Amino acid sequence: MKTCPYSKLPITSKPNWKSTQAGAGYVKHLDLIGNNILHAYIEADHPITLVTLSNELVKTVLSESGAPTTPLYLIWDMHNINDVSYDYKQGINDLIFHWGLHFSVIVFYNIDHSCQIILETFAAMVPDTMIVILRQNYQEAISTIMDFKSGKATTGQPEQDIDEESSMKNEFLASIARISWLDMLNQKIFLPSPDNRYYPYFKAIELMQEDLKAREALHEKEVQQLKAENEQKLTQKIILLNAQIELNKKEIQRFEQERTALKARIAAQEMEMTRISTAVGEKTSTLQLICDQLTVLDIDPQFKQRLLEQCYTMLDTELKQKRLKTELTAGDSEFLSKLQKKHPNLNQRELRVSLMVKLNYDTREIARSIGISTRGMESIRYRMHRKLSLDKHKSIKTYLSELATGL
Repeated sequence: MKTCPYSKLPITSKPNWKSTQAGAGYVKHLDLIGNNILHAYIEADHPITLVTLSNELVKTVLSESGAPTTPLYLIWDMHNINDVSYDYKQGINDLIFHWGLHFSVIVFYNIDHSCQIILETFAAMVPDTMIVILRQNYQEAISTIMDFKSGKATTGQPEQDIDEESSMKNEFLASIARISWLDMLNQKIFLPSPDNRYYPYFKAIELMQEDLKAREALHEKEVQQLKAENEQKLTQKIILLNAQIELNKKEIQRFEQERTALKARIAAQEMEMTRISTAVGEKTSTLQLICDQLTVLDIDPQFKQRLLEQCYTMLDTELKQKRLKTELTAGDSEFLSKLQKKHPNLNQRELRVSLMVKLNYDTREIARSIGISTRGMESIRYRMHRKLSLDKHKSIKTYLSELATGL
């Protein structure tokens, strides 16, 4: 175990008594001198900025060493430290008021000029129960701690009384730190008498504190206003959302009603198709019976042949009518879909006529199927010829056959 060459106290160190600051470029070490002096220093190969102040490492050292928590002394080697972050400065508030650790004396040494005023500010702002002192080197730092431990020293300035300039400087730095580091905007600012030469400096701090309080109040007002505006917008959005939900419910109800109506319509059409199919079946059976009876009649052969041809024609027409009125094949449906997509100007009757033309129905059969005269059917075919934009030499049947085969 190492021994301090000046205090002759043992120095305890362990591999885990360190903390690495992620992205900060340094490792903080903590050793124990004697049983209640903590020695902090950093390991870095270049000047660094202290980033965060945490008590976890201190707790680890005290827990593993069994050192008493009061009184505690701390010496800080500031070698290779040229700045202290704002977050670290704010952490000082925790060190002083929230850690539950009573550091009687803290001594900094090896101080770079860039950190001098920061540490002087820290020394000025601590409460009366804590003393912060700045020294040149390790020997002076440990000697100062030993003087306090032995009772030889009892204040931060043992050599002489503090003069007015030093006192005012400390008060000035403490006032700045309480505002800047600790955000203590309601802390009363010390003001010397108006005829004191330092009065303007402290009055300026007081005015700055009032400005910061006003700015903070304005900021809080703006935050509350933004919060109210956002809450209002949120309320409006919720109202719109609820209205949209109700509208969607009504749309769903309407769709359900339409679906129910369509189901009823389909059911009615299926019943009608069943009726038509039954009627056509009965009519076809009758025609077939007539044809069978004509076959055995003893009449003029030529006349009988004409009658049979007419009877079979009627029978074939009825079978086609039954097919057309009951159910379309997949090919028929595909054809009608393709035709309607290419010629959306065709109405339902023209689409039906197109299908019958494609199925090789003649003009008289189509006319009888849709309930018009042969002359009326010719007029429909003429209008369809124009709607389909066909050349005068191209027939509707040829065009529809090519469309069906994909030519």
